[in-house]
Amino acid sequence: MPENSSQETSTESPIAFVLFGAAGDLAKRMVLPAFYELATHGLLPTRWALIGAGRRSWSDDEFRAHVRDSLNEFGSAPDDSDWEEFAGNLRFAGGGFTVDDPGAVLDVLGDYPKDTWQLVHYLAVPPTAFGPLTEAFGAHDLAAGSRVVYEKPFGTSRDSFHKLDKQVHDVFDEKQVFRIDHFLGKENTQNLHVLRFANGLFTGVWNNRHVEQVQIDVPETLNIDDRAKFYDSTGAVLDMVVTHLFQVAAEVAMEPPLSLSADDLQTARESVIAAFRPLDPSEAVFGQYEGYRDVDGVAPDSTTETFIALRMWVDTDRWHGVPFLLRTGKCLGRSAQRVNLVFRNPEDGPITHIPADGNVLSFDLSGEGAIDLRMTIKKPGPGLSLSTAHMELPLKEVADGLSPYSRLLSDVLRGDRSLFTRPDGLQHVWDVATPLIDNEGTPLPYPQGSMGPSEADTLAGPAGWVEPAPQHD
Repeated sequence: MPENSSQETSTESPIAFVLFGAAGDLAKRMVLPAFYELATHGLLPTRWALIGAGRRSWSDDEFRAHVRDSLNEFGSAPDDSDWEEFAGNLRFAGGGFTVDDPGAVLDVLGDYPKDTWQLVHYLAVPPTAFGPLTEAFGAHDLAAGSRVVYEKPFGTSRDSFHKLDKQVHDVFDEKQVFRIDHFLGKENTQNLHVLRFANGLFTGVWNNRHVEQVQIDVPETLNIDDRAKFYDSTGAVLDMVVTHLFQVAAEVAMEPPLSLSADDLQTARESVIAAFRPLDPSEAVFGQYEGYRDVDGVAPDSTTETFIALRMWVDTDRWHGVPFLLRTGKCLGRSAQRVNLVFRNPEDGPITHIPADGNVLSFDLSGEGAIDLRMTIKKPGPGLSLSTAHMELPLKEVADGLSPYSRLLSDVLRGDRSLFTRPDGLQHVWDVATPLIDNEGTPLPYPQGSMGPSEADTLAGPAGWVEPAPQHD
């Protein structure tokens, strides 16, 4: 039986959702707006409760005011009638939550008996709090039958991953655990395997005979001012590569799963991660934007990278010899979240001098997403002059999808683990990344507003990094 069949519950089962770190930035920007989006789409059960938990001593009404402020700033501002119904299900349990002192959590949960309510713990807290909170769930008998959601990163090194993994499995069964990576909740990330497996046009060319390179490109114009202390202790590799970019690479590179059930999809994803070759520091470029060390919370002599570009190899028959190029960074010249499959030019044929970007299939993962296919065509007019044309399918024209966090929260409430990571895959992630983490070079400076150190351009070869296609009115 597929794994999600035994865990999935009816949407009518009452849910008590406990949000640890409810006053924090992640909850405010992502989790609370996502939960409200589920409510407005009718995707919550008839009976539900959202219980904020933290060290503050807020009343229920003070927490409700905080939630409404968060929705007004980062989500959909509710009208009075919608808000009144939503706010009636909000509670707050202050005083912290530790092994020795549960604060008000147990008192509030007393109104939601665990024999009739599905309990979900969401840890929107710094990674250093994952272990202590997990132990507290066990100490206060809040683990049996519940589900628990861990934010990334799940560990900050190979050793810390093993320690945290043991702490978690000392308290929870693996089928209760949801390690969230919101890139897997993006509509177009899921289209990576749907387009490939459901369309014969692409199924036959998804291999090294036809693909010259794969680029996973996530540059950001944002700085790190609002989370400088956290970022300076992690950097681009931990913040983006071992989490989001590796998972997206696995979506591209996986072998066809037996089915799209949770078990089979996870197995395909984790199996190909096991084939990622350990990263070679000589095939990576680290950068740090100019002015980074002047940010409050950043050490004046910090060597934390704010940019990373690297070449990775997937040791399977399908992808042997095809470089997977990963790039991400802060304060760059543009923002994007794109997967580009750069196809090989025809080996035999009468047409030569094909444009460098003339055979590219792109997936835009940002916003509502889009699929773009670039092809080499003849320019109108006399003679044979070649140009590149592109066809774009914006996904908003197909369906009104949920935001990534909303999609993943909905899966948690239903018990569907298809889009969540497993410990075997995470173990391989750390095996792959550790040589790079242990041998990071001094980051190269780059101007804010640039696309990072120029040395990163050579990783992509003569064709360079694929630029977004021009937009047409």
